[in-house]
Amino acid sequence: MTQGLLLVISAPSGAGKSTVCGALAERCPGVVVSVSCTTRPPRGGEKNGRDYHFLSTEEFHRRLKAGEFIESAQVHGSLYGTLEKPVADALAKGRDVVLNIDTQGARSVKERRPDCVRLFLLPPSWEALEERLKKRAQDHPDVIAERLVNARGEIARMPEYDYVVVNDRLEDAVRDVAAVLRAEKRRLSRSVDELRRLKFLQ
Repeated sequence: MTQGLLLVISAPSGAGKSTVCGALAERCPGVVVSVSCTTRPPRGGEKNGRDYHFLSTEEFHRRLKAGEFIESAQVHGSLYGTLEKPVADALAKGRDVVLNIDTQGARSVKERRPDCVRLFLLPPSWEALEERLKKRAQDHPDVIAERLVNARGEIARMPEYDYVVVNDRLEDAVRDVAAVLRAEKRRLSRSVDELRRLKFLQ
């Protein structure tokens, strides 16, 4: 069975990466979006195990000490992390796995899995990013201001990534991300085993 592809998607808060990742999984049946762990409280409508695994700080640190995370980071005052076993199991079954994580976590994943593909998702403009954060009506104005400041630091790391997609229209952004997946899966270095099976390579 062909190994799945690991796609890391990062973006400033409010750029719409969760929406893009969800739409990508609906459009591409072989894609699974990893569910991260976090110590922050659920937002309206979020469900444990679907949107995040909501953990206490004590439980998070226990799992961190046990080496269960492929990456972890503190973002906006809360802890976030991705459990390694579900990711490894899905990849081994030939599923493509999308990690919706911040730039700190993306660096850690690249160190542990150099073959991962990293994609940065941008809002169409700074003004659009601020407007989206305000429309969510989930955060205090001081928190929104902090997220905008953090966004500049996150975007400064964009050159570390392999691809960039601007999320102006959701349909276009999802199509572009899906195109990256298709292209990467056809990269010669990822196709050696299949080509040998077909006897095109020795």
